[in-house]
Amino acid sequence: MRKLIFLFIIINSFVFTQWVQNERATKTTAGNLVMENVPSIPVEIKEKSRRYSNIRSASFRSWTQDGKEMLIATRFGETTQLHKINQPLGQRKQITFYDEPVGGGYFSKDKTKNGFLFSKDTGGNEYWQVYYYDFNQGKETLLTDGKTRNSIGGWSNNGKLFAFSSNKENGVDMNIFISDLKGNEKQLFSEKGSWSAIDWSVDDKRILVRRYISINESYMHFVNIEDGKMNQFNQSKDKISYGSGKFSKDGNGLYYTSDESTEFRHLRYYDFKSKKHSIITKNIKWDVRGFTISENGKYIAFVTNEDAISKLYVLKTKDYKSVKIPSLPIGQISGLKFNPDNNRLALTLNTPKSPGDIYVVNIKKRMLTQWTESEIGGLNNDQFVVPELVHVNSFDGLKVSGFLYRPKTKGPHPVIISIHGGPEGQYRPGFSSRFQYWINELNCAVLATNVRGSAGFGKSFVKMDNGYNREKSVKDIGAFLDMIDKDNNLDNQRIGVYGGSYGGYMVLASMTHYNDRLSAAVDVVGISNFVTFLRNTKAYRRDLRRAEYGDERVSEMHDFLQKISPNNNVEKITKPIFIVQGYNDPRVPVTESEQMRDKIKENGGDVWYMVAMDEGHGFRKKFNRDYYMNAVSLFFKEHLIK
Repeated sequence: MRKLIFLFIIINSFVFTQWVQNERATKTTAGNLVMENVPSIPVEIKEKSRRYSNIRSASFRSWTQDGKEMLIATRFGETTQLHKINQPLGQRKQITFYDEPVGGGYFSKDKTKNGFLFSKDTGGNEYWQVYYYDFNQGKETLLTDGKTRNSIGGWSNNGKLFAFSSNKENGVDMNIFISDLKGNEKQLFSEKGSWSAIDWSVDDKRILVRRYISINESYMHFVNIEDGKMNQFNQSKDKISYGSGKFSKDGNGLYYTSDESTEFRHLRYYDFKSKKHSIITKNIKWDVRGFTISENGKYIAFVTNEDAISKLYVLKTKDYKSVKIPSLPIGQISGLKFNPDNNRLALTLNTPKSPGDIYVVNIKKRMLTQWTESEIGGLNNDQFVVPELVHVNSFDGLKVSGFLYRPKTKGPHPVIISIHGGPEGQYRPGFSSRFQYWINELNCAVLATNVRGSAGFGKSFVKMDNGYNREKSVKDIGAFLDMIDKDNNLDNQRIGVYGGSYGGYMVLASMTHYNDRLSAAVDVVGISNFVTFLRNTKAYRRDLRRAEYGDERVSEMHDFLQKISPNNNVEKITKPIFIVQGYNDPRVPVTESEQMRDKIKENGGDVWYMVAMDEGHGFRKKFNRDYYMNAVSLFFKEHLIK
């Protein structure tokens, strides 16, 4: 009897101790950050990260009406704002001054107007509002209601009207509106789903709109401005994914991208008179990611995603013959836009060794000119590491790929596996100050993975993780762990995982499947339970996510999603986890991180927790980003490096 009493005391003492430990979780604040169990950041880490955190980037937004200047986005304070620049490597003149990051920057073609449209939200809530900045008055005007979610759709060709999509009708469906700068607004139609305005016809009588259902399914329609009558473009019984679309400058046809009857999204042309479709890029076996047309209609420029590398093409529209252009550094290209002179093409280029900068390709002179040179915090970009492309065969023989960044020092090195979000995202070899810090200062290798379900490898590949196949993507991580085991320069006893959004789910799921092979994990705005996520994500997102993850309202799918959700498998996790969240996140609600934190604590696990009260789906403000990355570095140093 005494032995039983003694055992009872021991058990209850252990339970009480665990309760006390959980209740005494150290809570601290820094600005708008609230943290539990996150230690103070050592001076050493702050000093080492300071230069990396001051790396900037620039992205092209728009040419001015006369083509003499450009509008760019860059950061010199806490957030990204819009700036003007009038010559290569010239001084940047800041135009917008907000606490929140600014998007857009679209100039009207109306010569009587001297300004541009832009958008911003509040605290990362993604309820973007549309504004007009007037250079003549030096001020901006709110054009939307300040309450709903809105997205800019572009100016009409005469510059009198602009289109935008909004969920103002019911808070869920994104429908199309047109308006002038005086607030004279018109809703074109009322339909279910997520609609966006793509382009205006040459005569401004029609708008090309797209209804997005999933990465594998979307539809385009022509909508009459006068009566809102809608006609579907290219009706088909097949599920087709459409990208962008632009009316030809002569008004005789439509350029568009789609994956109809092919694995990849090709650039195509539809002739209104003959009603014939033609594939312009049929000899390119990769996705066309974006395109633009010169104002005179003579040139079309587009970018392909070729094994995660961007490649720029310029063609003559009369015969689709290639135009010779200067070679660009290997990296990621975006933001294509011809100058009004029809000869200069602006773009944003991001490479593994340099952050985003703006370049201009002169078609006639075949010259490449750099317009911005972003600061890299006083670092030498020669020390930055260029990744190598690696492939592994997964459990079922499927080949999946990733990019491996190796430190220049002698190994074996600890490894941080980074998993992208989406889930239809794709890791591409662009610049990452975070990766370079881990490599150079923590002496860690970084493996950025593209598991099944990633974009860029064909429409069949992107569907391989849908619904009941969800955990097959987790098993792909197991194949990368096997690769690490076989590499003598990588330390298989010190492996961490890092990821955000869906990548956060993958981190948590990896910990439930491979806890014995992993040392630590960082989950950023990650999904912990698919059922609660689908119930609590914003209403305008639910059907979109159900198309990918499955419908939790169906009993069989509900049970499956509960079975695989990390917060229902928390007992399998015994290694330290750092959970990071934005309080205002409309995509993955804060409750996803809270319930995972609480489950780990109940299980007696080691969990660090950080929530930013003024952020949403990811951290966009410099103070928050810097503190969070320093905390992540400290976490890996304590639980992975030593």
